[in-house]
Amino acid sequence: MASSIRAGRRVVCFPFPYQGHFNPMLRLAGALHAGGVAITVFHTDLRAPDPDDYPSDYRFVPVPVHVPTELMGSEDIARLVTELNVSCAAPFKERLAALLAEEEEEEEEPGGVRCVVTDVIWYSAQAVARELGVPALGLMSSSAASFRNFMVYPALIEKGYLPVQEDHTDGPVDVLPPFRVRDLQRIETSSLNDFASLLGLIINTIEAIETVELDKIHEDMSIPVFVIGPLNKFSPPQDRRCLDWLDTQTPGSVIYVSFGSLAAMDPHEFVELAWGLADSKRPFIWVVRPSLIHGFESAFQPAYKLKRTSPGDRGRIIDWAPQDEVLAHPTVCAFLTHNGWNSTMEAISEGVLMISRPLLGDQYGNAMFVCEVRRVGVEVEVENQLERLRIRDAIEKLMSSKEGKEVRERMTSLKETAENGIKESGSSHTAFLNLADLIFSL
Repeated sequence: MASSIRAGRRVVCFPFPYQGHFNPMLRLAGALHAGGVAITVFHTDLRAPDPDDYPSDYRFVPVPVHVPTELMGSEDIARLVTELNVSCAAPFKERLAALLAEEEEEEEEPGGVRCVVTDVIWYSAQAVARELGVPALGLMSSSAASFRNFMVYPALIEKGYLPVQEDHTDGPVDVLPPFRVRDLQRIETSSLNDFASLLGLIINTIEAIETVELDKIHEDMSIPVFVIGPLNKFSPPQDRRCLDWLDTQTPGSVIYVSFGSLAAMDPHEFVELAWGLADSKRPFIWVVRPSLIHGFESAFQPAYKLKRTSPGDRGRIIDWAPQDEVLAHPTVCAFLTHNGWNSTMEAISEGVLMISRPLLGDQYGNAMFVCEVRRVGVEVEVENQLERLRIRDAIEKLMSSKEGKEVRERMTSLKETAENGIKESGSSHTAFLNLADLIFSL
């Protein structure tokens, strides 16, 4: 890519402080930097990157925000998004204005800050950039379908789909097919007018797998849309910790289990999940981060007690894993996931089958996409609460049945589609070069 991009422009990147939003932004920054773009990362003090992990010419600018401590640990995402936007507006403006003044004084050549790239839910930062005369692009770290959920949010309320009535969760959503009511993301982040003021929209997805959704976005919005996923393939991480155990396992035998950086489950569900994995009789590696279980400051107390569920050397419980490399490992055959969009894209890009257990937000719609639309995974059946038998059955269905074989064949084809997209002249590669051309034309 570097040969197609001229050097010498600076881009300010402002990721949202959740890992599922933070990582795609830094990967995009890495891809732009590899093509000769100077990078400044604005970040909140809620998630500060370690400069030692990035190129020495990156600049890092902290943006202080203040939200109630109890809110950061809650699942009230809508209120958290609102509070963070309100809190960051003034300090973001102060720091961006200071950066612009500094570069004007130093007469940085050529051109200084060309644009700001923010997460789409940093709508207050986008407004500040407009006020200061800096073009802004928005990065959608979730799917095109989830972005359409934002676009039609007023219609969902007007037609009575939101707030969700629990006795109508399986009904279809006529303004957002093929969504069912239970698949809807129940958070309003901005208005269509706000999105329309962006210089462009960047989406971490694959054109060939969300063609219908992308066509509808193009119909409803006049701004350029750059479809550049999967971003994990543009700027893959280098850390190889926690992989030694996988190297000792049989190829195509291990189930990888991870529920991202935010979602949490009840202690009962955690126990049932552990026994379901044990009952499957298959090797597994399970990421149990400290905040995974409601009511526990650290999840390792119950995790330690559950070691007996995996006799011998069949399972590993860890607190972190380099997910890209785990999914690419030849011993991994399936991914038990919450279906955050980054995890979904990473699984597709490595051709790893998915066992879906969504827990909140856009994960329900993503799981529907995986299991019902593309049919490259199976969803764990849950009625009132998760049961170990349902976990075991989903694993066996995927790994041992005729249906599982068909799922594997579809996933192989989908992986090839993703690979073709990032090759030279592929749709994602071309979209990235178009994005770079836009930045250099400013």
